[in-house]
Amino acid sequence: MAVPKRKTGRMKTHSRRAANNNIKLVQTVACPQCGAQKLPHCVCPNCGTYKGRQVIAVD
Repeated sequence: MAVPKRKTGRMKTHSRRAANNNIKLVQTVACPQCGAQKLPHCVCPNCGTYKGRQVIAVD
């Protein structure tokens, strides 16, 4: 089994873990058909349209 030759420094550990703090929230856009907030490049869950076409039937 591989064993590290030296102890990993505190700064290296903290900087590696700090990368998870930079994750941003997912951006949403307004649907051009109904105006509801949706994920970009995805079917609108409110009206079921994508790129101006009706893709799924929503009740």
